[in-house]
Amino acid sequence: MFNIILFVSAAIGFIISNQKDKVKTKQALKKAVNSFINLLPSLLGIIGLIGLMLALVPRELIAGFFGDNSPAGIAVISAIGSITLLPAFVAFPLASSFLDAGASIVAVACFITTLLMVGVITAPMEIEYFGKKFTLWRNLSALVLAVIIGPLIGVMVR
Repeated sequence: MFNIILFVSAAIGFIISNQKDKVKTKQALKKAVNSFINLLPSLLGIIGLIGLMLALVPRELIAGFFGDNSPAGIAVISAIGSITLLPAFVAFPLASSFLDAGASIVAVACFITTLLMVGVITAPMEIEYFGKKFTLWRNLSALVLAVIIGPLIGVMVR
């Protein structure tokens, strides 16, 4: 339903824009197509890797390791989330797949929060801009908060 609303809103916006200024609308469409073409290879790669991972990792393993809220499972999935670099629009369907495979809400919440808050892969770039001390403290505090947020979400969603 949400996607339908987005498509209808985009179509209405396109029609209004086209009626006001056809040249600017054409330029905007060219930019949108170019952005989409530039984004497509990495997006397809990420989706392919996620599909491959879900096909290769048995559901029983996901349910057994991430389904019982064990500290080891939470630590592993938090580490995976900290290392993984995914856009949120790819992370949410992946997290939903984890839930479908039997992972607990706490594990999935820890995965999403560490994925979005902690940046191990992006740390070298962050160090260039903000320095080692800032990057270290930001990532450590984000990791601690993410691991606190996960169980809180698990309690709230019950």
